[in-house]
Amino acid sequence: MSTNKSFSTETSERYSRALFEVSIESNELDQSEAAIKNFLLLLNSSLDIKNFIKDPTQNISQQIKFINILVDKLDFTKNLKNFFLLLIDKRRIFFVKKISESFLELCLKKRGETKASLISSKELSQLELEKISKELSEIMGATLKFDLKVDKELIGGLKLQLGSIMIDTSIKNKLKKYEQIMLEK
Repeated sequence: MSTNKSFSTETSERYSRALFEVSIESNELDQSEAAIKNFLLLLNSSLDIKNFIKDPTQNISQQIKFINILVDKLDFTKNLKNFFLLLIDKRRIFFVKKISESFLELCLKKRGETKASLISSKELSQLELEKISKELSEIMGATLKFDLKVDKELIGGLKLQLGSIMIDTSIKNKLKKYEQIMLEK
């Protein structure tokens, strides 16, 4: 089975795999994972940082200064700092978000967990989430970690995205199906 991956996806996966392996070898996987999560939170919350990193015209010395500040604030390990500096040196720092997300997916896989997107029409209690997670984990044969979102437009029900699998039990979806059936007759 062949897959057509973009250059950025292939590059990101290669770099994330390298970081993952170095983190395991140096027994720093948990520290690296925590630092990467904090980095992504910062990146996603600041448009200025996002723009700085995505800007290919930034000079290397400015990027190195930025990474050194980041390293101190986010408690990067020496290997993680060197990894970020390597990305700057190889002019791949603008892939850092994709690389970081790919790295976190590798960490999940190592623990036997799978990331899934769950969209609900209402806020779910912790008990409801645990029940859904337990039932789906048994079916899928892996522990599921949900990225939970609330979408009031669903009217009722849930939407679950797990890789290429989409399960839509929302009332909005059912109404669309009925509308389609009525239009066809």
